[in-house]
Amino acid sequence: MASSALPTVPDTDPSSCVFDSFRTAIAKRVSEALPLTLEQAYSGVDYGKKGVDFTIALPRFKLGGKLDEIASKFTPDEWVSSVTHDKAFLHFQLNSESLVRHVLGQVHARTHLTESKKPEYGTNASGKGKKVIIEYSSPNIAKSFHVGHLRSTIIGAFLSNLYASSGWEVVSMNYLGDWGTQFGLIATGFEKYGSQEELEKDAIKHLFDVYVKVNKDAEADPDVKVEAAKWFKRMEDGDEAALTNWRVWRELSVKKYEEQYDRLNVKFDVYNGESMVGKEWQDKALEKLNKMGLISDAKGAKIVDLTEWKLGSAVLRKADGTSIYLTRDIGGAIERYEQYKFDKMIYVVSSQQDLHLQQFFKVLELMEFPWAKNLQHVNYGLVQGMSTRKGTVVFLDQIIKEAADVMYNQMKQNEEKFAAVEDPETVAREIGITGIKIQDMAAKRINNYVFDWSRMLSFEGDTGPYLQYAHVRLASIGRKNPQLLPLPKPELIQTDSLAAMPHARDIVFLLGTYPDVIKTALRTHEASGIVTFAFRLSHAISSAWETVIVKGEEDVEKARARMFMYECAKDVLAAAMRLLSIRPLERM
Repeated sequence: MASSALPTVPDTDPSSCVFDSFRTAIAKRVSEALPLTLEQAYSGVDYGKKGVDFTIALPRFKLGGKLDEIASKFTPDEWVSSVTHDKAFLHFQLNSESLVRHVLGQVHARTHLTESKKPEYGTNASGKGKKVIIEYSSPNIAKSFHVGHLRSTIIGAFLSNLYASSGWEVVSMNYLGDWGTQFGLIATGFEKYGSQEELEKDAIKHLFDVYVKVNKDAEADPDVKVEAAKWFKRMEDGDEAALTNWRVWRELSVKKYEEQYDRLNVKFDVYNGESMVGKEWQDKALEKLNKMGLISDAKGAKIVDLTEWKLGSAVLRKADGTSIYLTRDIGGAIERYEQYKFDKMIYVVSSQQDLHLQQFFKVLELMEFPWAKNLQHVNYGLVQGMSTRKGTVVFLDQIIKEAADVMYNQMKQNEEKFAAVEDPETVAREIGITGIKIQDMAAKRINNYVFDWSRMLSFEGDTGPYLQYAHVRLASIGRKNPQLLPLPKPELIQTDSLAAMPHARDIVFLLGTYPDVIKTALRTHEASGIVTFAFRLSHAISSAWETVIVKGEEDVEKARARMFMYECAKDVLAAAMRLLSIRPLERM
């Protein structure tokens, strides 16, 4: 077979995605046979349907001429083994030996031999030199961490990992609901119902209890709300006496949240909050909009009129002069640009807030900030029916505890395996959290979904526990075949035997697609593509167990090659799981 050096196609990087080489080889052959440039031909190379590696749909190029000739004059080379012409399509099969050698070599090198000493397979440098702020989670202090916040946390953590893996500098920001009239209510209620001891034990829960009780009082007695509004006014005016308690509540709540985030494998660079937005930019925003003739007065409140853009009108300042969260969002965005000079800022907020975000972005656009066009709202649908099995209102830690308990009891049923697990409580919690996350990310984020305990924690079907099980099973191969370890260097492993095994080839081909899966996810902001990939890989591995055996294979070279492939598959499955903010387990 003739070996040929490949030309370079702009915006491709074979050193991080070996399929760029195979696509370039296909494009080169096509551009030589048809009146197309290399780039034109490359843009037409797509993944094929079942049984076909790559396909070009010819009608997109509006070509006349004899297309049969490409297929009939084709000679195999080190990249492509065959071409078939099927009506409007050209189908390409890759050279299986090259495919296996290049893909496994790249997975191994970019997982274990990187300068950073961290696994990098699948990552790219498309965002190098750019900075993104991702604001997500953003619970309200003193209200329960409800399921909307959980979705925002899961999606936001994924996006932070995704942007980082594409070369961006990422600032993960938690914008706490730590300001507003509810703090006037809590301050009023704390004098009556507060307990320092309970506060230090679990600030989030205690402040929530106070909030619930004082709200009941307020329903019966309108004066409670009047008192609360006065209290918040004092806070806004910077009255130290009114702010002292509030600072303690905020600090203790953040501490408690950090513990919960750590369990979820989520980390924030910055805990910001509505309280931190200075008055200066809020006032400037009002002033500028006023000059533009967009502000009107309604019983003392300031209203911005956005009806011209079909966005209704919105309150910017209440009649008593206190701010409202739209004004704080506007001021906050301006301050963030001043501080971070970001290239993009993403808000991960539920689709119920679509109008609010549109109004907020429009106001910044009207204020003529050139960076306003770089703000993006990543929205998501609702979770229905999320409660504990006892049916009570949900705090995040209740959900995690419940998932962990269920998994722990399931694990105990297999006494032998249970005895081999070092820390069953932690393992049970990780499997439970994986179940919660996978159920959340398995479908397009805009879809509503029903929270289903039994489905979520099942080992059957496409669930989080099944993914962990697939990873653990791969991790066990080394333990069961110690005589094959350590494996020789990749170049000394004879991988050609894998090329002839359809199940092995399927696994390797999937591994080769992973860098493209990440690029697509960056374009769509959808975690579901990564989840689908992880399940497809797990299914392909599961199909191979019976035929691509390691234990019991007498030919040591073949056993080593298979072991190497399974090790690479484990590395890539683990990378996909980490991208989804899941900690892959070694035993369960």
